[in-house]
Amino acid sequence: MSEIPAKASESEDPSEGARTRAVDGLASTVGGALAADGVQTGDAMWQSSPPGSIYDYIKVASFSIGPDGLVDQWSLRAEHLFGIPAERAVGMDPIEAFIDPHLRERGMRKMAEILDGREWTGVVPFRMPKDAEGGCGREGLAEVYVMPTRTEEGEKAAVCIVVDVRTLRSIETDLAASQAIFSQSPFGFLLIDPDLRVRRVNQRFASIFGGDVDDHRGKGVHDYLQRGEADRVAATLRRVLETGSSITDMHVTGFVPGSDERRHWSVNLYRVHSGSGRPIGIAWLGIDITARRAAAREAAAARRNLALLNEAGARIGNSLDLETTARQLLDVVVPGFCDLATVDLYQGLLVGDETPPGLADGSAELRRVAFASAVSDAPFAGAGVPVSVGAVHHYPFNSSCADALRTARPQTVPPEDGGLVQSTLAVPMVAHDTVVGLVQFARTKGSEPFGERDRDLAVELAARAAVCIDNARLYRREHERALILQRSLLPPGDPEASGLDIACRYLPGNANTGRPSEVGGDWFDVIELPGHRTALVVGDVMGRGLRAAVAMGELRTAVRTLAQLDLGPAEVLSQLDEIARGLGAPGGVQQATRAARRPREADLSEVYLATCVYAVYDSVTRRCTFANAGHLPPVLVEPGEPALMLDVPPGMPLGVGGEPFEEVEVELPEGALLALYTDGLVESRDHPLDEGLQAFVSALSDPAQPLEDVCDHVLNTLDTHHGEDDIALLMARVQGLPTESVGDWTLPREPRSVGRAREYARAQLLSWDMEPLVDTTELLVSELVTNALRYGEGEIRLRLLLDRTLVCEVWDSGLVQPRRRRARDTDEGGRGLQLVGLLSAAWGSRRTPRGKTVWFELPLPGGETTLTDPAEALLSLF
Repeated sequence: MSEIPAKASESEDPSEGARTRAVDGLASTVGGALAADGVQTGDAMWQSSPPGSIYDYIKVASFSIGPDGLVDQWSLRAEHLFGIPAERAVGMDPIEAFIDPHLRERGMRKMAEILDGREWTGVVPFRMPKDAEGGCGREGLAEVYVMPTRTEEGEKAAVCIVVDVRTLRSIETDLAASQAIFSQSPFGFLLIDPDLRVRRVNQRFASIFGGDVDDHRGKGVHDYLQRGEADRVAATLRRVLETGSSITDMHVTGFVPGSDERRHWSVNLYRVHSGSGRPIGIAWLGIDITARRAAAREAAAARRNLALLNEAGARIGNSLDLETTARQLLDVVVPGFCDLATVDLYQGLLVGDETPPGLADGSAELRRVAFASAVSDAPFAGAGVPVSVGAVHHYPFNSSCADALRTARPQTVPPEDGGLVQSTLAVPMVAHDTVVGLVQFARTKGSEPFGERDRDLAVELAARAAVCIDNARLYRREHERALILQRSLLPPGDPEASGLDIACRYLPGNANTGRPSEVGGDWFDVIELPGHRTALVVGDVMGRGLRAAVAMGELRTAVRTLAQLDLGPAEVLSQLDEIARGLGAPGGVQQATRAARRPREADLSEVYLATCVYAVYDSVTRRCTFANAGHLPPVLVEPGEPALMLDVPPGMPLGVGGEPFEEVEVELPEGALLALYTDGLVESRDHPLDEGLQAFVSALSDPAQPLEDVCDHVLNTLDTHHGEDDIALLMARVQGLPTESVGDWTLPREPRSVGRAREYARAQLLSWDMEPLVDTTELLVSELVTNALRYGEGEIRLRLLLDRTLVCEVWDSGLVQPRRRRARDTDEGGRGLQLVGLLSAAWGSRRTPRGKTVWFELPLPGGETTLTDPAEALLSLF
């Protein structure tokens, strides 16, 4: 060991660090001694601080050296520090006893200087002298401050103040750590003294209750809580201070400044002691659990509502009698959901009319068919004149009940002054978009008023009962079937797709017959595929009328089904070709296949032919793959370029069979316009096909306009009023997924890749400000990457795509598709894909040219679809 150099007081070296530390240490020591003894100095009394002293922790000792250089006085703290009693220490040479032999010569010179009247301070390594058995003592490092003194005889001596440096450094480290924990804690942290006054708070507590940290010093619990709650908390604090027993998860209720919302905290309390073991106060750690309590209440309410819905499903609808069904509804809701309830049905339903009159303004006559009360047998008195069961009545036009019947939306009925009822919901009974009656739910004073969740439950209960009641309604079957068929075959409006701006038009033809427009065989569709891809479909069944419409409906349904299997465009058309060939055969596809093997007389009336173009667009790569079955070529307009027809090889029409279909892949630039259409747009008796195609290409001269305007311009420019055929037009403007919305990583085939995948997913979501999705995404990514490690092959690729939803894809080279199975209660595994299915909005797998891709989709925060709680999903697996 080597001595750390120190400076004598006469030294000319400007470095005074060691001297300053020694002076500060001496001042602290002397101050502590005066404080301990209550010594009066000047006008101030130094007293021991209630929380204790730093000297309870710091090892400080003192001893004196006589004129002969030997120890002549030895303090009790020196005994504790060095472990040597006074009777043994007095008379020792401190240099010989505590300094290593190779440092003793320098020590002797320093001792001579000290006894010559010089002060000295420094850091000195020391070791304990040998004990009685000859064993060597421990080694240490001490900061020493030596002050010259004189004896009664005037001889020179010295007083030494010694501090254990290693203990001091340890205390400094602990103090810094304690300060960091206290100031950086995300929870409210307080120190309360024995007088139950706040001694210190952290910044988190001050940010909640206002002011600076120092503003809270000296306050009590009554300054933060209402009287009753403050008395309870104060009593608990005293008990903790007296007994030393800690308190865990004590719930405290109160308000914060500037808010009328009642807040709830979970508080942990424990007694704090000084270094000497004396109680000096209480530590308070508080966590805001307001949201947690609200969520617990919501969950309990949701469970109650679900139980009520289950009971309604089991009890309502066991009879086809209208009055019985209405009474079954009231038996379920009273008293479990409300205190009083009534059911009114349109009089027209009860007398057998096909369509209840007066649905537009809610003024039709109704009959009260059921009433139930948990508090009284008196008639319902929630709105207006009481109506008895069996009476026929109607509601005033301006009443809430009539408004509910008009709008088919639930309404709140204002309570009568001085009445028994305090909250009433008037809920229309709607079945298949038809209002069949009205049910009123009421709660009396003393019950909780109806909330939004209660409103939704009331609507669901009324809807279930309405469906059962609607079974008795008479419909004009032929007319209704025709309308239902037409609505089901017409394409949906306002389709949406990832990376595409979509606009579409459909004009049914009338063949100049003067009859209203009827559905033909033209159709289009926009189908969302996994991975923010989109399938664009336009097709045309040859012929018109019900036969063509039915064939079109079957083919369109088949296209959507095949698209969900994520087949390639050419394979989709091949499967459609088989389906089209089977439409005219009595036994379907299999019968048509067998019939094709033997000669048969063709019945042209049973031949179904159709043309179709099928395209799959990937918004990440902006590449689009086309396959064509005898349809007109797509038209592409690139920014700044004239429109052109894509060279997609036209295969044979669907239903012919025997010919394969080819695929063409095209990279679409950003802002490009793609148009798919049927022949009714470009061909008529007066305009040949080539002329119509040229006119269509010319009409796309200004593709930068909004797509809706472009569609209108095309239809207004071309001859679309010939009425000879249906017209379907589908336009899409390319808006590729931005690079910053894609996260793509390649992972090695090793167990550590699971953790890396979670880290990549978390970092990417946080960069997208999608923190609410982090936990769920990490969990599902972990499941999919683990499956890829266990059952897949080759390198693993993880990709996150952010658009209208969040899509996660895990790629590997294995060809085996994942299969979801239901694990038994005793199985240790097998629940990964079940968990993916529970937590995600959708999931699946698809084959790729080099393996497979397993994906899942999550809704974005703030949307209509809410995230499933991972904890509840895990519990539901068992």
